[in-house]
Parts: sequence; structure tokens; C-alpha cells
Amino acid sequence: MTAQTRPDVSVAVDVAAPVEHVFDVFTRQMSRWWDPSHHLLDDVVDMDVELRPGGTITEVDAAGNRCTFARVLFVDRPARFVFTWDVSPRWEVENDPARCSEVHVSFAPVDDGTTRVTVEHRHLDRHGEGWEGMRAAVGGADGWAVDVRRLAEVAGAPA
Repeated sequence: MTAQTRPDVSVAVDVAAPVEHVFDVFTRQMSRWWDPSHHLLDDVVDMDVELRPGGTITEVDAAGNRCTFARVLFVDRPARFVFTWDVSPRWEVENDPARCSEVHVSFAPVDDGTTRVTVEHRHLDRHGEGWEGMRAAVGGADGWAVDVRRLAEVAGAPA
């Protein structure tokens, strides 16, 4: 399998902040760093993360409409956060759990006080026909790479 046909994507960034802070920004302030062009709804003003296994990740737009696009699978603060990607290759909510991929996020302290955040979007081939286009989108320069750069900007100055 070539890098272009593998069903996984991995990106990493070093954030100039302690691991606990970066984990909290990633999970509790998702709307601050998530690229505005990466939403299923228009005019998203918040992202609600239920930070527990069985919880959900939901976009909320200015009119109060809600779109749940992920299920939380695992939380180990501040080291790991795992959720499903319930989005079809047509960029619509996918209701069949067997056709959803997973996003595994790890937060590792680095000796200099920074945090290495690694996002692994796994099992994209579960989405079925068209998964390669989704892999190209989330794995391309405008995919997770944009989001982790934005995370580093937002979380890099702890309050």
C-alpha cells in the first residue's frame, strides 16, 4: 500500500503549553481552533463535547441548530482522547457505526515544557465507496494539518 492508499492519516504539532492545558483546549474549546470551513453546519458558534465515553461531539449554529458528528470512545485526561468520525464521503452525518472512522489524539509532554499533539485519523476505508476522497481531504494541507496548526496558535498561550 502506498501513502496515498493507506486508510489512515497522521499529523502532529508541538504546542508551547503544558499537556493539561493543551488537552483542555482541544476538548473543551474545540470551536476556538477547529477550522470554520470544516463544519457540516453553516455559521457554527460552538462545539459541544461531552467528555466521557458514550458522549458526543456536536456543532451548534447561530440559530441553535445542532449537528452531532462524533461519538466519544475514550478519554484519559490528559494523555488521550478518541472519537468516531460519523461523516460520510458525501460530507453528511453517517448513522451506521460500521461505516465510521476513528480519530485518536495523543498528548505527550516534551522535555522543554511543550506538548506534542498527534492526531491519527484511522480506518478511513470503513466509510466505503469514496473513502479515498475523504482521506485526501483530511490528510491534505487543508485537513487536520490546518486544525493542529490552529490548535497550536490557540493553546500556545495558556491563561
